[in-house]
Amino acid sequence: MTVLTGPRAVLTAALAAVMFLASCGGGGGPTVGRLERPRTLNAADYRATGIPRSFGDTKPHEWDSIRPDRYPIHGIDAARYQGDINFYAARSAGINFAWLKATEGGDYLDPGFPRNAPRARAAGVAVGAYHFYYFCRTAREQAHWFIENVPRVPGDLPPVLDMEWNHQSRTCQKRPSPEAVREDIRVFSTIVAQHYGTAPVVYTTPDFYAQNDLGRMRGSEFWLRSVAGHPSERYPQERWTFWQYTGTGVVPGIDGIVDINAFAGDPVSWQAWLSVRRQK
Repeated sequence: MTVLTGPRAVLTAALAAVMFLASCGGGGGPTVGRLERPRTLNAADYRATGIPRSFGDTKPHEWDSIRPDRYPIHGIDAARYQGDINFYAARSAGINFAWLKATEGGDYLDPGFPRNAPRARAAGVAVGAYHFYYFCRTAREQAHWFIENVPRVPGDLPPVLDMEWNHQSRTCQKRPSPEAVREDIRVFSTIVAQHYGTAPVVYTTPDFYAQNDLGRMRGSEFWLRSVAGHPSERYPQERWTFWQYTGTGVVPGIDGIVDINAFAGDPVSWQAWLSVRRQK
């Protein structure tokens, strides 16, 4: 091992400190992502069985149990990767709701939310923001970062807390204990609920749910990812309100591919849910 001394040692130590801070989201000002311009796809070219006919799927699943098209209320979640969204066309195709990524960690902003949320409201699509959790920041920091950057708008959907392992993160590979993960969800949810007047929905994936025993969180409302089977197959006995059934959907008005989701009830229960859960 080589031991550095003098000015070179000081410079190396300083660079290491900067890299350490950056590795846990502790750099300077906020980072703003770049709004993408994906290729336009035609849903009619990607028709798939088991999903509403107005949508498509570039990598469809062969649904052999309860199919997504059994549910009448559908929506999307999107981020900067979808670029500018034509919500009038999306609504005409059957999109009732949209959650747009707004923040991540304690210093990242997604440009898709401020760009597309007003368009969704104008088109009559219920819209809300989601926060992608980063395990190298505290729950309290992240809750306040979300509040600082997502205005409270009466009538908007409740916030969403996106809890999943980020295998592609170059700055944070930390994996807290299940107990710590569940406590982070509670802290974030409590702070955010107090500000917006409604508690966040918790989005998660099968592996994250199982590894962190999220079924113990009886007070949380879940949005579950399950792209190869009904949620009842991947999350036995778990209650859910939203089901993300594909990550490769094609929807009119939205360029590229997009996540598509179903609400667990009929139009009457959808309106009832909105009346209780919208921001106050």
